Amino acid sequence: MSAIFETIISGGGEVFMGELRTSEPMARHTSWRVGGVAKRFFKPDSIEELAGFLAKTPADEKIVWVGLGSNLLVRDGGINGVVICTRGVLGKLALLESDLIRAEAGVPCAKLARFSVRFGLTGAEFLIGIPGTVGGALAMNAGAFGGETWPIVEAVETMDRNGRRYLRTPEEYKIAYRNVVGPSDEWFIAGHFRLKFSRQDGLTRTKALLEKRNETQPTGQASCGSVFRNPEGDHAGRLIEACGLKGYAIGGAVVSEKHANFIINDGDASAADIETLIHYVMARVEKEHGIRLESEVHIVGDALAGDVQE
Repeated sequence: MSAIFETIISGGGEVFMGELRTSEPMARHTSWRVGGVAKRFFKPDSIEELAGFLAKTPADEKIVWVGLGSNLLVRDGGINGVVICTRGVLGKLALLESDLIRAEAGVPCAKLARFSVRFGLTGAEFLIGIPGTVGGALAMNAGAFGGETWPIVEAVETMDRNGRRYLRTPEEYKIAYRNVVGPSDEWFIAGHFRLKFSRQDGLTRTKALLEKRNETQPTGQASCGSVFRNPEGDHAGRLIEACGLKGYAIGGAVVSEKHANFIINDGDASAADIETLIHYVMARVEKEHGIRLESEVHIVGDALAGDVQE
């Protein structure tokens, strides 16, 4: 299964037709609405055009992938490299077999959840609570409401820096809580999800989960989703709230009053405000509870001069 099943070889000219920008403000593409500029920013029209673009990307150029921009903090100094954005593209969703769905990396998790219940399938409803894309869910084994991504994965499609495509199985990855380790310099471009048939009304279940999310989380505000992983046997939100940190602010970054495992951009936060608050919360919880929280947030880019990093 791990063998290359397709190789894209570009010719002498440019083969990609996607949208390529320079000096693109990343605040436009992150759910926290912060971040400096990306040196280059590319949105492919198709997997084939993505392959052509990657084949022509210099080997030493940093590559950062962005979907809906959740679970991502781009520092204020921006990204000295290329951002590949799958939002609104790489969005094909198809039923390969009666219980097997193929979803490309840019498909929103909530869309996959709704698609699955339309066909009477169960196992993917939890995805309704994940504010990201399939690519991001595969990369971090995203989960919600007691469910996780990789238990329903039958295969994944990946692409390397040369634009070569691979079909891989879960056995080729080390899967853990919010952590996935696999072949280096490959990125997920699609997932194949094996589900089960259900006699229950999946639509009713997804609606109930969505209502629960809206009741317990600060939806509609600028956040990244959950900031910290839950430590074994406990919840990060409970530990943070027990420290009295709900509403605590650094600059425009605020610990949510609704759910303490969320940090909100109150309107004028910088990425440095958010990163500083993340480290402050970690230090307080460790001091008061003896537990070192781990951040789920992927922090990329360069800090501005004077910004404090840990």
